Amino acid sequence: MRARTFLETQTVILLDGKTTAQAVTEEIKGEVALLTERIGRPPGLTVVLAGDDPASQIYVRNKERTCTECGIASEVLRFDSDLTQQGLMDTIAELNARDDVDGILVQLPLYSHLIEQDVIEAINPAKDVDGFHPVNMGRLAQGLPGLRPCTPAGVMLLLERYGLDPSGKKAVVVGRSNIVGKPLALLLSSGGPMGNATVTLCHSRTPDLAAECRQADFLFAAVGRPGIITEDMVREGAVVVDVGINRTDDGLKGDCDFEAIKHKAHAMTPVPKGVGPMTIAHLLVNTVAACKARLGID
Repeated sequence: MRARTFLETQTVILLDGKTTAQAVTEEIKGEVALLTERIGRPPGLTVVLAGDDPASQIYVRNKERTCTECGIASEVLRFDSDLTQQGLMDTIAELNARDDVDGILVQLPLYSHLIEQDVIEAINPAKDVDGFHPVNMGRLAQGLPGLRPCTPAGVMLLLERYGLDPSGKKAVVVGRSNIVGKPLALLLSSGGPMGNATVTLCHSRTPDLAAECRQADFLFAAVGRPGIITEDMVREGAVVVDVGINRTDDGLKGDCDFEAIKHKAHAMTPVPKGVGPMTIAHLLVNTVAACKARLGID
């Protein structure tokens, strides 16, 4: 009888972000209840929706529902396309001044005539639960405490819950956006828990991307191009995290060729129900952390 090969015997571990996020939400629910009793009000999160991206609409509804589930006071401010830059900046200033608002999240992308970076920089860094303000990004780069970008931090939390520690391993991040790629590379290479990886940050000008990816013990795809990571780019036994969510004629697809790669990887996130739910879960973590920090609560 012919012996079966590694690929024929490999059973991939599916990194279930949905179930993990539900567990995190339950933990936050208990923390929110204690915090509400202590300060006399629930932690407050305000989401500003000033764009017409359909995915943003769905994402914001999911955030509202999850906040309600765990007891966070959630408010969504929706604006039409006639909103001016000054009008949006005035709204941010008002939210910065409100004592009942612990977290401010401006949902991106904005309407095309609005300047995103100016809006991000207008948010009080202590209320910046998206973690995009230059102060919070700078603190991340320097290894200082602060609010971390939700998707990269959610990825790290998912790996932690599955006991997949990148310390001492080779990690390759494909995609250098300020939202995912760059902060994820910083988290992976940091000296704290779940850090200490040797990180390569790849992008559109990386020569021989496939060769770089094949070196990875941990491979992270965050490009926004369906199926850009193929089976031949993944080493046997790698941990593959697919951050991409792409709408195609065949439904939602990740940046990885899931069906081909799952027979080769040790562990892999599905799309959907992988990284997406963890992003929202870490938004809850950030909102509670922002509330405690503002009020001087350990």
